[in-house]
Amino acid sequence: MPTPLPNPNDPLDPLLDRWKAPSEPTPNLTPEIWRRIALTESSRGGLWSEIDAWLSRPPFAVLFVACCALIGLFLAEVRVNQQQRAHSAQLARSYLQLIDPLMKANTLAKLQ
Repeated sequence: MPTPLPNPNDPLDPLLDRWKAPSEPTPNLTPEIWRRIALTESSRGGLWSEIDAWLSRPPFAVLFVACCALIGLFLAEVRVNQQQRAHSAQLARSYLQLIDPLMKANTLAKLQ
């Protein structure tokens, strides 16, 4: 297999010529890195970071889950109550139609 010819105009050549070995890191490099990370995280801020900060604490997270469960139970109870009320009204109408034949005739007359 023939070897490829080197490209004389390789765009990486000038970059590789300018490359230098990294210098020794300063002794306070690690604290500086953590300071920059903290600064970046605090500058992101906003509503979502506040919510994340609150919910990262276990007592508040448990409180949030409990509130969500209670709201869900309340909404389910409201829904069941509405269904029971509609069912009771339907039973009352059918009972009235059963005991009052004139009401049944009146309903049939309205439909025609």
